[in-house]
Amino acid sequence: MTELILHHYPTSLFAEKARLMLGFKGLSWRSVIIPSIMPKPDLTGLTGGYRKTPILQIGADIYCDTALMARRLEQEKVSPTFYPEGQEFTVASFAAWADSVLFMHAVSLVFQPESLAVRFAKVPPEAVKAFVADRAGLFTGGNASRLPAEQARHQWPTLMSRLELQLSRNGDFLFGVPSIADFAVAHTLWFLKQTPVTAPLVDQYPEIVAWLGRVLGFGHGACSELSSTEAVEIAAKATPAALPDEVFVDPNGFQPGDQVTIAAIDYGIDPVEGELVFSGREELIVRREDERAGVVHVHFPRFGFRIN
Repeated sequence: MTELILHHYPTSLFAEKARLMLGFKGLSWRSVIIPSIMPKPDLTGLTGGYRKTPILQIGADIYCDTALMARRLEQEKVSPTFYPEGQEFTVASFAAWADSVLFMHAVSLVFQPESLAVRFAKVPPEAVKAFVADRAGLFTGGNASRLPAEQARHQWPTLMSRLELQLSRNGDFLFGVPSIADFAVAHTLWFLKQTPVTAPLVDQYPEIVAWLGRVLGFGHGACSELSSTEAVEIAAKATPAALPDEVFVDPNGFQPGDQVTIAAIDYGIDPVEGELVFSGREELIVRREDERAGVVHVHFPRFGFRIN
């Protein structure tokens, strides 16, 4: 079996979601630590320009976006499942809401000046400036708009009370048993817990704190370090996996062999160019060639991305 390689950095909230998913599945993986801001030459060499964190690499196949990573990990190990039978639509839709609405609230709250001052207290001023500039660029051009901190604080009790109600109805997890919904919510609250300024926004809800402890308790699985150079070499020596066997007619007429660009629509909208080799109900795959990584297949979810 080809190794699972996660390109991430410790403080990334979506990377924490991916690490918890790996832990829930009980999987072993290789850890490639990447820069938190651009440039990321080894990473973008693999993706073709996609810069969001994390990225899952399996040989010469590169998976973008944690929603798609969850589906790939489900193929890797079916049980325990992210999508309990009979609740597949519900948990996936709930996760999509958390990854957008709840995420944008958390980002706004963590990036308010009081929280940033604590978070970067020991970081040189020029590094803080570079980070803020990088994130401003990340959120430029897409349809995601930065929520004012005042509005995020105003709406936060509503979001948390709804989560409390959900837990009170279903028990230990949001839908009774662990699902992708739990991991999509947990990483946003984990992010808020990182500073004393924002931690009380979670800590004042005891039932949610107890639930968060259960989700974080799945851990991160078994990982070992790998350099980004080694990861690129692994891709160069590998051959992309066989394409999915799915009969599907693209609603906009795209067909395998088309030269396309694919990009996120919310933020981090850097387009990836390549040859479309697969168009399915959940997934898009483009073939591209890099002078160092060789031929790779870059995988994107259909939902939340555009193709031209």
